[in-house]
Amino acid sequence: MKEIDGSGFVVFENVKKIYRTGEVEIEALHDVNFQIGQGEFCVIVGASGAGKTTILNILGGMDTLSEGKVLLDGKEISAFGKRQLTAYRRYEVGFVFQFYNLVQNLTALENVELAAQICREPLDAAGEVLEAVGLGERKQNFPAQLSGGEQQRVAIARALAKNPKLLLCDEPTGALDYRTGKAVLGLLQNTCRETGKTVVVITHNSALCAMADRVITVKSGTVVDMRTNENPRNVEDIEW
Repeated sequence: MKEIDGSGFVVFENVKKIYRTGEVEIEALHDVNFQIGQGEFCVIVGASGAGKTTILNILGGMDTLSEGKVLLDGKEISAFGKRQLTAYRRYEVGFVFQFYNLVQNLTALENVELAAQICREPLDAAGEVLEAVGLGERKQNFPAQLSGGEQQRVAIARALAKNPKLLLCDEPTGALDYRTGKAVLGLLQNTCRETGKTVVVITHNSALCAMADRVITVKSGTVVDMRTNENPRNVEDIEW
């Protein structure tokens, strides 16, 4: 595993996370060290319960660490207070979850517009973002009128409309069939390549590692391997 020199766009240094319930302590993460370069498509892979989602929650400002340091673009986000973390989540990070979390009584366009309204420098037109994810003709549909894959595309458009520095995706194809999941992953890969945004995908599926610029393997609460792919494959060429 390559050494961590602290120069990455995303840096985890000796991160530990302990959950406490009364007198009981559960160590979710220990000695987590890795870095991700700006504009990389990174896959964090590991079995259920390995600690992947805890890493994502800390990086996304939704959870705090117990020890260590986390930096994004040179800022130590692990030192942020509650107000700073709220601003960080709002302005600098886009989230895509396994279950789409769309507002059901808003159209696809309105869901994307809602996200853009809370940002400092959103992308100009929500409609154009939906066009970019292949939903130009579905803008006025409500989530219940869209397939699972289309709803996930709306969720990606909503995240992109914020114009975030970092796009975090937690098992984004977990609720989708094989063909639709491939299409969504292709969209995320193309977004990374075309916009230069840093994209992090959490998955239990090791087949997805072939499409990543960087692969981080998590086991039993720590990083056991970190490597780069010199020639990442297009998702269309991967079978799983």
